Amino acid sequence: MVWWPRGPPDGGDNESRESSIMAKQRVIVVGGGLGGLWATLRIVENGYDVDLFSLFPVKRSHSCCAQGGINAVLDVKGQHDSIAQHIVDTIKGGDYLADQPPIRTLCEEAPGLIRTFDRMGVTFSRTPEGILDQRLFGGVKNRRTCFAGATTGQQLLYAVDEQVRAHEVAGKVTKYELWDFLSLVKDEEGVCRGVTAMDLRTMQVRAFRGDAVVLATGGLALTYGRSTMSSNSTGAPASRVYQQGAKFANGEFIQFHPTGIPGHDKNRLMSEACRGEGGRIWVPQKAGEARDPMTIPEEERFYFLEEWYPAYGNTVPRDVASRAICRAVRHMGLGIGGKDMVYLDLTHQPREFLETRLGGILEMYRTFVGEDPCERPMRIFPATHYSMGGLWVGFEKDEQTGGMARVHPKNHATTIPGLYACGECDFAYHGANRLGANSLLSASFSGRVAGDAAVAYIKNLKRSCDQTPEASYEGERKRQEGLNTAITARDSGENAFALHRETGDLMRGHVFVERSNEGLDAALEGLGKLKERAQQIALDDRGDWSNQSLSWARQVQDMIVLAEVITKCARERDECRGSHFKAEFELKIPEGKFEGDPEYEEYKAQWAANNKKWLKHTVVTHTEAGPTIEYWPVDTSVLLPEKPRDYR
Repeated sequence: MVWWPRGPPDGGDNESRESSIMAKQRVIVVGGGLGGLWATLRIVENGYDVDLFSLFPVKRSHSCCAQGGINAVLDVKGQHDSIAQHIVDTIKGGDYLADQPPIRTLCEEAPGLIRTFDRMGVTFSRTPEGILDQRLFGGVKNRRTCFAGATTGQQLLYAVDEQVRAHEVAGKVTKYELWDFLSLVKDEEGVCRGVTAMDLRTMQVRAFRGDAVVLATGGLALTYGRSTMSSNSTGAPASRVYQQGAKFANGEFIQFHPTGIPGHDKNRLMSEACRGEGGRIWVPQKAGEARDPMTIPEEERFYFLEEWYPAYGNTVPRDVASRAICRAVRHMGLGIGGKDMVYLDLTHQPREFLETRLGGILEMYRTFVGEDPCERPMRIFPATHYSMGGLWVGFEKDEQTGGMARVHPKNHATTIPGLYACGECDFAYHGANRLGANSLLSASFSGRVAGDAAVAYIKNLKRSCDQTPEASYEGERKRQEGLNTAITARDSGENAFALHRETGDLMRGHVFVERSNEGLDAALEGLGKLKERAQQIALDDRGDWSNQSLSWARQVQDMIVLAEVITKCARERDECRGSHFKAEFELKIPEGKFEGDPEYEEYKAQWAANNKKWLKHTVVTHTEAGPTIEYWPVDTSVLLPEKPRDYR
């Protein structure tokens, strides 16, 4: 039966029935990170109830793992920073691939968002004078990043969660923590009318009615096996709605954070804040150098980012830094001890300064590596970190401002009517590469926008979800139970954990920082086989109480689907843009040449010609035969792509 969180709809005559329908309108939010909590907050503030689903307690959402900060132009350092420059940095940082009106509004509203967080009680780091402090981050030249030590995401998440809890106490928000989102419920017209979800304690599958659904389920980095993200960042919810008809965009653009701590179980993030606070990346000049790094003199160290990109040095954008590290290690053979590692050095900074500004992450390095970053350089290497691609979402342009309309049902709407997406699971703001500290900003901002948009949508609905036949809900619930039974009833078959490990090995091996068509073809072939094998998963635990293996097995099936999307998109895009790099299609900036030099102008012309072919969104539709790809235009109405990215 369909689950009625607040009881079944009342009967009555037509007039009272219509009034009852409007009174009972509600929205389902899936995901309890910053995006989901902000969406929830905006919806309840507009007078509608919310059913909030999360795979885990919301305070454990991956937003709490963001370390370095959140961007907003406050110009507290007197550097003459401007919102216009934030817009330019974000657009160029993404290699022009993001639609620009939403970026404009994102940057314009960032200062107000920081002040809202401040009033909520977020403990932002401050100067001795009591002014909000700001630090330097990658891809910019001004100090624009507000921070709370090195635990910014946690402080923001807890502050918004407190606001939502007040509405929960008032009965406006019902939390379903430890529930796994399984699918959408759609009516006969293909309109989203609710969800199915599985209680991870009882393993019961239930259907829930909702007049709109907001998906805020985070990233998909676990498709790469080891990553900097939490073990819950599988991307399965996005994969599931993609398989139900939602289009997926720009899947090939995966961010590899340049400073990950390698680990046998997972990789861990060492924040860009380290470099913003003066950290320097280097390798020994001599290949195979075996000396202790503290005994290697300055003149025998190669600070390659500072040498290759003197204008930005160690704070170049992440895609640029990751490729530079791979160049130094894999092409020049300068990795530490011949391995895939370089040094991230903070030892020249005072301990008190480091503990105050970066204490949380330094303690993490001590815990997992066993060394003190204040005394010895850290060993790091690029690691899968973030997905710029995600579910395609639209926007309504404000023709007067050139930005995004403040409230409109098109904002953050997917291609399934009634389904909205926000946070990392959408594709909207970062193009081909995300600038550091723009993730907490886009998650918070997009959650607010999606919440307002969902309200605008349900205000114009001609009929409520309560009028959708119960057969639609019961049919989808039974379909999901059938998928579970197919796995638990199987006596023998494939191991889900082994399939995930093999998927990660394929993705890191062929769809990493540097890619080739040959490698991508091999990955696609391997993923095709893995997808077939995933239909034969069997479990050791077939119990019906708190069966984590069942939930994980289904997530592995969905991760393989997304891995195929990422790889197919990468295979079809024969160029280098942002995080997507194929050496055979690289347009190299002439060494030592700058604007005005004939060689540079020739390069610029080639870059412009390449944009005519490839400056477009990759948009993917699911079919039984696999992903099909089309290309949609990019809105470049704010900043025309006239100058290539050049961080030298």
